[in-house]
Amino acid sequence: MNIQTENNKGKNFNLDKKESNNSHCLGPLTNLEEYVRKDWWKRIFNSYYLKTDGDVVEDKKITSFEVDVFSKILGFIPENRILDLCCGQGRHSIELARRGFENIEGLDRSRYLIQKARTNAKRNGIICKFREGDARKLPYAPDTFDFIMILGNSFGYFEVINDDFKILKETFRTLKPWGKILIDITDGEYLRDNFQERSWEWIDKEYFVCRERSLSLDKQRLISREVITHVNKGVLVDQFYAERLYSKNQILELLEKAGFSEIIFHGIIKPESQRDQDLGMMERRLLVSAIAKKEWTYLKKKVKFSDKNVVILFGDPNKPDMLKPSTIFDDDDLYTIDQLKAALKDIKGYNFTYLNDHDTLIQDLLKAKGKIDYIFNLCDEGYYNDPRKELHIPALMEMFKIPYSGSGPQCLAFCYDKSLVRGIAKELEIPVPEAIYIKPEDKIIDLPLYFPAIVKPNFGDSSFGITQRSVVNNGEELLNAITEIREKFGYDKPILIEQFLTGKDLTLGFIGNPPDDYIILPIIEEDYSSLPPELPKICGYEAKWLPDSPYWNIKSIPAELPEETTQLIESCSLKLFERLECKDYVRFDWRLDINGNPKLLEVNPNPGWCWDGHLAKMSRFASYSYKEMLIKILNTVEQRLKIYK
Repeated sequence: MNIQTENNKGKNFNLDKKESNNSHCLGPLTNLEEYVRKDWWKRIFNSYYLKTDGDVVEDKKITSFEVDVFSKILGFIPENRILDLCCGQGRHSIELARRGFENIEGLDRSRYLIQKARTNAKRNGIICKFREGDARKLPYAPDTFDFIMILGNSFGYFEVINDDFKILKETFRTLKPWGKILIDITDGEYLRDNFQERSWEWIDKEYFVCRERSLSLDKQRLISREVITHVNKGVLVDQFYAERLYSKNQILELLEKAGFSEIIFHGIIKPESQRDQDLGMMERRLLVSAIAKKEWTYLKKKVKFSDKNVVILFGDPNKPDMLKPSTIFDDDDLYTIDQLKAALKDIKGYNFTYLNDHDTLIQDLLKAKGKIDYIFNLCDEGYYNDPRKELHIPALMEMFKIPYSGSGPQCLAFCYDKSLVRGIAKELEIPVPEAIYIKPEDKIIDLPLYFPAIVKPNFGDSSFGITQRSVVNNGEELLNAITEIREKFGYDKPILIEQFLTGKDLTLGFIGNPPDDYIILPIIEEDYSSLPPELPKICGYEAKWLPDSPYWNIKSIPAELPEETTQLIESCSLKLFERLECKDYVRFDWRLDINGNPKLLEVNPNPGWCWDGHLAKMSRFASYSYKEMLIKILNTVEQRLKIYK
């Protein structure tokens, strides 16, 4: 990776006249390390620094290119809160803010550079927060930022490693769970063997810089001396500084010690300065990222009488889940839960607590009875993570007379049976694909009169048992698909052989409770343009659970449909909502046939609530953030339950 970036040349420093010989040259020296102050970094970043390194740090094209690279690595989205730690004059923060990111903050020890950053932001009409501070003791609460960046080789200034470690511990503390750190740091192993002992260069027609370098006595730091001279005024500064030469293994060990995991090195950065002379510490740099996997920090909260007390109920992460490929809650599941907690954390007027231990669930529910306003039921895994027992959760709450969100046990029982929903839809004159129902004991199977067909479990959700081999074009493929569902997925219940529709794959969502107050979210369709042409266009098990599959790259886009098609889908979905007694929020899956006629596939009461799920995607197309979607669901639950505070 060859990336244009900042040419720091080590850093350029201006020492106080009373404390250093900065107005004359000290002459020949045999040991540079003796002249390095412990706190050299306090007073060096000033106008000389911007002058000597301006060919890079003041180059807008280089800054823009760097932000492109950092954004690609970290995957920023506009809602993210980002800290540019050791931000200097704020060039990266300002560029991110210019691109529409509103939650950017920069912090640096240099008062001069922070003032410069504020001036630059104001001059460019950019709203960006900058503050002066010490990276070893950040002035932020725990779990504040989604991303923290330490850029421009701004790590490794301290005399002892423990101070660098303090910075990493502070970033870990102030990152949200699953937040990421990105460090741009010199390649210590390379520089230790390839640094220039002496160099000089012209900055412009009036200024030139002479540099000397040597390794520290312990070989762990590079000591630099910089003499900046003006052609008419003579020596302006004679200054000394030192930076630690971290190897890949050393920075990895330090990050792990600070609590970070999933540490990734993203290649080498090589600067492309227009002056391209002495590149110093910036000659060859590493980019490394890591994730802060941790629990949300418990902060004792003063609960107001007016706050609503809501218990969030999940599946049990300590129990097996047979729908998941690894049969356990993995990092993606835990990340999804943390994203939900992050969104709920910012909603005012609520006191949220969480339940996920199914061994003690009944006792916990009985303890909560009378002390809470309601249960926000997000346990779509089912009681003890058994999907056939999803209905048991609301059944328990009804038995205990505890208010809860979402559909009741009868609705969940209906919708878990795809064949039953098809029959109800037909009763309401809602179109469905042709299908054949096969019982486990059936030894003879009537071939359908239609191909292609899709073979799917009659009971189940999360696309369980539906893969690319589920779409069949003849009798042999049909029998193979049935065998795979039975043997590979261990499914011994009835199977549906359904007409496979080749038109647009559509999803419609509701938030609210018809007929009184509800929102119809925009219809979305699955964009299969990235799939190889030989693969069937389905959003099945591979699309939801297997990152290495070509189906993983399927995206959802707003559906472009004739008005009459949209109206038919919406009106039929409303009929089903009421007939099936859905509550609060629901998702309907539809597909068009070859002639563009819509047909119902499934009804999903209590659909996936995750931040990147279909309900959240539809909400985003309706201009609702994930947090706003959750607020709307909470509000509709409270309206139905008549909870007012």
